[in-house]
Amino acid sequence: MSESLRPVKNNRARTPRVSRRVAVTALAAALLAGAATPAVAGSAAVPKAAAGQDRPELQKAIQEIVDLGLAGVQLRVHDERGEWVGSAGVRKLGQTAKPPTNGQFWTGSVIKPLTATLVLQLVAEDKIELDAPVAGYLPKLGLDRRITVRMMLQHTSGLFNYTGDFNDDGKFVPGIPGKGKEWLDNRFHSYRPEELVRLALSKPARFEPGTDQRYANTNYTLALLLIEKVTGRPYAEEMKRRILRPLGMRNTVVPGNRTQIPGPHAHGYFRYQDAGQWKVVDVSRQNPSLLAGAGALISTTQDLQTFISALMGGKLLPAPLLAEMRKPYGKLGYGLGLFVQDLGPNCGGTVFQHNGSPPEGYGALMYSSLDGKKTMTASITTGDAAADPAAVYPKLVERLLKEVFCGGKAAG
Repeated sequence: MSESLRPVKNNRARTPRVSRRVAVTALAAALLAGAATPAVAGSAAVPKAAAGQDRPELQKAIQEIVDLGLAGVQLRVHDERGEWVGSAGVRKLGQTAKPPTNGQFWTGSVIKPLTATLVLQLVAEDKIELDAPVAGYLPKLGLDRRITVRMMLQHTSGLFNYTGDFNDDGKFVPGIPGKGKEWLDNRFHSYRPEELVRLALSKPARFEPGTDQRYANTNYTLALLLIEKVTGRPYAEEMKRRILRPLGMRNTVVPGNRTQIPGPHAHGYFRYQDAGQWKVVDVSRQNPSLLAGAGALISTTQDLQTFISALMGGKLLPAPLLAEMRKPYGKLGYGLGLFVQDLGPNCGGTVFQHNGSPPEGYGALMYSSLDGKKTMTASITTGDAAADPAAVYPKLVERLLKEVFCGGKAAG
């Protein structure tokens, strides 16, 4: 992880105005914490040259990951050798077909960089001040006026995480069930973003604003409310207008209360014990409104590659604001919607990433070099194996980083 940097300080702590030039690890914390789109292409649509024959090491890597106990993996790598896509495992338990190499999936917290980009575009347009109190824009919520937009985006607000949080003594304080059997039984319930934020505000703050850092989905649901208040338009509409349509991300959906992945997709599963019996449930259908603005997105490895490459390449934000976004802060090494991770001299230094998952069944990875020319995006589905996702995810990420960014050598 990169060494932490102090936050930028200005008079009134304001980011300098920038004219709009827009046409448009804390791994465990990230992973475990609209109109209908056209159908996405399945694996049959991938050209043979991209199917992996010339990158056997990548196919081997994703097969090794599946062998850890996952149902399936989709991987897309873009680097100096071109683009490679592949998949391993199964699309659905009991079948032999592999996951579609450009199938849609629930991304979870990978949406956070997109939400942060929307906020920063509004900063670029002088509609939001980065170091102004969020309460000034959303006065009815009763927020602590010391919480700034910057603190919200870098998880230094101190707000309680509405899916549950920990006290300093390590005791867990329940919120809305965000994983496990309780989530499973309630997975089709619809939540309103303001409802989620108000629940968080009903709990004591974790720390004084700006004095510590703790990953909390509340911050990004609050960002959704900020975007809607400032623009006067729904968050999903702003996402389509500012990012998805300009970049041609046709297979990315802000689903709202939609429970079904609309295009071809691999199935994810949740395994649990009930009355001494192990049970496995297909959780491909789930209501993502629990994570509005913070984890509610459907996408593909292609669309995520398009986004992170465009962001890092300076196509979505003016350079000063992109620099702010990429500046790591605190013990998480978190910028404004991005983790900043130092892979060490063996791997060329720093990468920018955000991984995520919805509560159960899926995981997603999104990594990029500084210039956006080397990227890795992936989707993971869990199956009926006894593998613990909390143990598997770090191993699979290490394996992929070693192969994609480190030339087969261990990071560090």
